[in-house]
Amino acid sequence: MKAIEIAEPHHVAVVNVPEPEMRGNDAEIDVKVMGICGSDVHAYAGCSPNVTYPVIVGHETAGIVTKIAQGASNKNGIKVGDRVVLNPYLYCGKCYPCSQGRTNACTSLKCLGVQTDGSMTEKFAHPVDLMVRVPDAVDWKTCAVVEPTVIALHAIHNVGLKPGEHVAIVGAGCIGQLIGIVAMARGSIPIMVDVVGERLELAKSFGVKHVVNSMTQNSTEEIREITNGRMAECVCEVSGAVAGVRNTLDYVAPTGRIAFTGWPNREVSLPTAMITRKEIQIRGSRTGVTSEFQEVLRMVSVDHLDIRRIISRVVDFDGLPETILRLDEHPGDDLKVIALNL
Repeated sequence: MKAIEIAEPHHVAVVNVPEPEMRGNDAEIDVKVMGICGSDVHAYAGCSPNVTYPVIVGHETAGIVTKIAQGASNKNGIKVGDRVVLNPYLYCGKCYPCSQGRTNACTSLKCLGVQTDGSMTEKFAHPVDLMVRVPDAVDWKTCAVVEPTVIALHAIHNVGLKPGEHVAIVGAGCIGQLIGIVAMARGSIPIMVDVVGERLELAKSFGVKHVVNSMTQNSTEEIREITNGRMAECVCEVSGAVAGVRNTLDYVAPTGRIAFTGWPNREVSLPTAMITRKEIQIRGSRTGVTSEFQEVLRMVSVDHLDIRRIISRVVDFDGLPETILRLDEHPGDDLKVIALNL
């Protein structure tokens, strides 16, 4: 079967690999749709410290179940023929975070396509308990962006965002745009902050009323004016930029809440006196848990949340290597690219 393999940095290709071997709690799917994540591009560029080469990339995946291992626990009642989205984060189930139900923070967490081979393949075997059934009303393109929407929703959960509250979103990439879309659906008021005007215009096209260009505007004063002096009750930092991380403390209201979702490439010093004086609550926020995958699918199917609009381009399976190369060379050209294998 075909797979997308990065043999070493800057060498990505469609290769033929053996069909997947199922383990005792696995199910097998025919892969129908895949999203390209920044982690796939980072693996290609050679700047991901957790990747060992060669690696099959991909983790934003959905497909149709073709087999289920006999005796699998199958807690979600998955059946052959079901359309499913994968929760791509493999956890131990034994460490302290796992014992608290926070499997996304497992001390030995492995992400498909990073610490282990991923799901940019024609067929893929995965623990059946990490598969979530897709409602009939949800199309394949939407399935491709469920996983990044889970990251956005998890950040919103971590800051406890309430209807009517402002959330300053630092970074208008894929996850930042999704935080804005989900926040608006929940009755909150996003303020999008970025240095790229085109990304801010895109946020406006999605319905975000307040955008701030921190390169050309005094972002702290702009947020003060938007919030009538209160500042933002919540801040989600998704850029990973050093200045963006530091600025969250200026953007947040006293006693406000901050989620750090971006991954800075170096440590960032923060003024602890300000954190103490303002009694700021800071939470790390990475990916979500299986129940949040289910919540996103409910929001899409029942509440008609439109997450598909972040997709900027659709390619076929054989076009994935060239697309990954292009995203590395021109990262600003696309917000979200997906591949269909129907």
